Amino acid sequence: MTRIAVVSAGLSQPSSTRLLADRLMAATKAGLAPEPVEFDVIELRDVAHGLADNLLTGFAAGPLREAIDKVVSADGLIAVTPIFTASYSGLFKTFFDVLEPDSLVGKPTLIAATGGTARHSLALDHAVRPLFAYLRAVVVPTSVYAASEDWGTGGVDSGASAGLGDRILRAAGEFTDLVARRPHGVRPDPYADPVPFEQLLRNS
Repeated sequence: MTRIAVVSAGLSQPSSTRLLADRLMAATKAGLAPEPVEFDVIELRDVAHGLADNLLTGFAAGPLREAIDKVVSADGLIAVTPIFTASYSGLFKTFFDVLEPDSLVGKPTLIAATGGTARHSLALDHAVRPLFAYLRAVVVPTSVYAASEDWGTGGVDSGASAGLGDRILRAAGEFTDLVARRPHGVRPDPYADPVPFEQLLRNS
C-alpha cells in the first residue's frame, strides 16, 4: 500500500486550494494504478490552534501530532498553498517550520499553489520550491499553479481549464514515477530505541 500525505493550506470551505489538491490526488491515484494508494489529507485550518500552541510550547499534541506523523511516514507528499503577498501563506510555512529536522529528506514531493491572478505563479519557484529544497525533499520538476481563470468562471466548482489539466497530469506523472521508485515503509521513530541512561552517564 502506497501512502501519500496531502497538505492543503486553504482557509475557506470550499477552497480552490483544496480543489486543486483533489485534482492532484485523482491524477496521482490514476498514475499509480493498479497499486493501491491511500491519501491522508491534512487541512491546515483544522490544526491552526495547535500550530500556535506548538510555537509557544515546542510541543505538538493531538490532531497536530497526528498530522505531522502522517506527513513524516508517508511515501510521498503533495503540498498546496494559496499565494498571499507573492509567497506561501503563513499557515503553510508554520506547519513545515514545526517539523523535526530531516523529516522530509528524500521524500518525493509535488508542490502546487492557487492565487487570484497568474502573475503570482512565479511564487512557486522563488518561494515554495526553495523551502522544500532547504528541507531536502525531492521536488518534481513541474509545479502546478492555478489562477482564478483556470477554474472557468473563477468559482471553485467550475471545471478546470485544459492548460491546468495538462499541468496536473504532467506533474502527477513525474510524482508517481518518483514514488514508485522509492521503497515503501514507515520512517523509523528516532525515539524508539533510546540510549540507556547508564550509558549516557559513562560517556559524560
